[in-house]
Amino acid sequence: MIFAKKEGGLAEKIDYAVFPMLQGGPHENVIGALAAQLLQASKPEFKEYIIQVKKNAKSLAAELIKHGHSLVTGGTDNHLMLLNVRDKGLTGSKLEKMCDAIHITLNKNTIIGDKSAVTPGGVRIGTPAITTRGYNEEDSRQVARFIDRAVKLSLEIQDKAGAKKLNEFVDAISKNADVHKLAEEVETFASEFPIPGFEVGKM
Repeated sequence: MIFAKKEGGLAEKIDYAVFPMLQGGPHENVIGALAAQLLQASKPEFKEYIIQVKKNAKSLAAELIKHGHSLVTGGTDNHLMLLNVRDKGLTGSKLEKMCDAIHITLNKNTIIGDKSAVTPGGVRIGTPAITTRGYNEEDSRQVARFIDRAVKLSLEIQDKAGAKKLNEFVDAISKNADVHKLAEEVETFASEFPIPGFEVGKM
């Protein structure tokens, strides 16, 4: 959705850019999805949820900074943050693979100064999913502590195993006992929180 003021002709230009330039007609599925989403967003419980999303993001970001990590914007005012791992001598691709191995989902992401999107210098972290599961500020700080340990483990494996290439790194983490131990800790912690749509014991 694009919000624009009518003054100055900007709204008219946006409308023209969407139709007929980008779309040949109305997409009823998208209209229906937006209607459902706007209905949800108009409810008081959504306001409570999104306030908690932002509180969790601020807590997670502050804990990462406390552990010596740098965020591209120095913090966050919304649901997202960009963690700079290039300054640690790591790539976002490697940290993404490490976090996959320990049951934490985040995404590699380019940051300012990167020379190639193939080897991005950061990862993108968001808090909507964990907030949906019921995490609060302290839980979010624990997630940050897990990520901090993941960064340290990644550097250790990269240095000790000489795993400079991504495929070598992935192979090394699959054989590392400390990675498996951390994965178990994350799984035990995360298992305390329900996943919408799944019944405990049937996953």
